Amino acid sequence: MYPELEQLLVLQDRQQKIKQIQTEIETVPLQRKSLEAQLAASVAGVEVLKQKNRHVEMDRKKLELDVGTRAETIARLKTQQYQTRKNDEFQAIGHEIERYENEIRKIEDEELELMVQADTIKVDLAEEEKKAGAVRESIARQTKDLEAKSTTLQSQLEELSKERAEIAGKIDEDLLSRFERLFQSKGDAVVVALEHEVCTGCHMKVTTQTAHRVKAGKEIVSCENCGRILYDAV
Repeated sequence: MYPELEQLLVLQDRQQKIKQIQTEIETVPLQRKSLEAQLAASVAGVEVLKQKNRHVEMDRKKLELDVGTRAETIARLKTQQYQTRKNDEFQAIGHEIERYENEIRKIEDEELELMVQADTIKVDLAEEEKKAGAVRESIARQTKDLEAKSTTLQSQLEELSKERAEIAGKIDEDLLSRFERLFQSKGDAVVVALEHEVCTGCHMKVTTQTAHRVKAGKEIVSCENCGRILYDAV
């Protein structure tokens, strides 16, 4: 094989690996963002239940105050009832007392419902906090692994870039420039095999003359259809 063609193949291999690693490096921030979103969702789930629990507790305390207010009113009415000497007034106050006592029973029923609701929320909250703890530990491990991966990828990129620079330094400037232009326009398949007189880059058949030149291996030969650099697959 033509010496510079071998160098181009090695150069292409390094650039392909560099491109792959760069793509992986670009995904790291997205992966980190995804982990942060998972953690935020887990924390939010716990906070929703805590907020719900606070609201239930506030409603329960408000009902307690309502019961206390009515109990005080009943005590005052009973005092008035004992002091009155009029039968109709005594009965009227009795009806008022009965109304407030009914309201207290209704409020106490509401309190009982809130207490049951609070107990359910506490169970759910405990379970959600347990899940959140597991999620937090998992994400911490994944984040640590991601940082290690990022460091490794960066190290590999630096090493490959160094190798690529050394290889590129041995290639003719015009040929290197031509290779890099092709790499930008064609993707990562620039130096491709010729199989049965067909370019494996564009899958088009080349002329017989071009095929002979490639098989001779004495020069850099390009596909007349796509411009990629060809080498004999045999």
